[in-house]
Amino acid sequence: MRVFLTGATGFIGSAIIPELLKAGHQVVGLTRSDAGAEALSAAGAEVHRGSLEDPDSLASGAAAADGVIHCAFDHDFSNFLANCEKDRRAIEALGGALMGSDRPLLITSGTGLGLADGAALATEDVLNLDHPNPRTASEQAAEALVAKGVNLSVVRLPQVHDPVKQGLITPLLEVTREKGVSAYVGEGANRWPAAHVLDVARLYVLALEKGEAGARYHAVAEEGVSAREIAEALGKGLKIPVKSLTPDEVPAHFGWMAMFVALDMPASSAITRERLGWTPTGPSLMSDLAEMDYGV
Repeated sequence: MRVFLTGATGFIGSAIIPELLKAGHQVVGLTRSDAGAEALSAAGAEVHRGSLEDPDSLASGAAAADGVIHCAFDHDFSNFLANCEKDRRAIEALGGALMGSDRPLLITSGTGLGLADGAALATEDVLNLDHPNPRTASEQAAEALVAKGVNLSVVRLPQVHDPVKQGLITPLLEVTREKGVSAYVGEGANRWPAAHVLDVARLYVLALEKGEAGARYHAVAEEGVSAREIAEALGKGLKIPVKSLTPDEVPAHFGWMAMFVALDMPASSAITRERLGWTPTGPSLMSDLAEMDYGV
């Protein structure tokens, strides 16, 4: 397939490119910059100029492709709600270009949307549009396109990691460094799911090749790593104290991250593994946090 990849120069996208090439696909990567174009060419991908802010550039890239993987997202979490709405518009543009064909469109969301009220784990067969995560906008757009016949499926991400980046833990590390203390809320029993970036990249390729319209796949290797374990790893790496905060102390300490730090978001990938034959083999989150260079 000729695959149009958004987010192609990002953390996950740059890991997807070699997996697609290894599977025999051509890759056309979205970029807005000369540096991005150079990186894509060096990785063996063609260059398509555009951005999330330019829906026409997304539509033209999708129209010329046999399949689309959309993993671009504006990770300025201080504008999270607006960026989720931007993602909705991007998905609508990509899906609109594929309307009337069976060419696959794979979009990205978060595992939290699979957590039903009162459930122990988020699962692929659940779509909870009442979840507080504003990325519901992405899956609302997806549902509307599937209803119109677009061959669209969803990859839901946990905290995706290697020894350099770890999803929300990366900005959490900066807060921790600034505050001089590694904190968690209450007993720190709330959990975040995780997966290594290379395992996630392999899943995107499997979902593109084998995915079914309307399906949701969870890129989850570890169902849940506790906030206390994460805080202790950051504290050890930075050589600073670790402590518990009360809920009242959370906003002042964590700032914009306060909306995330106490969320309990365990997630399963049992359906994904069964349907796609995906078996994650990469290092654990705690292994990567132990291997990270904290600069101290």
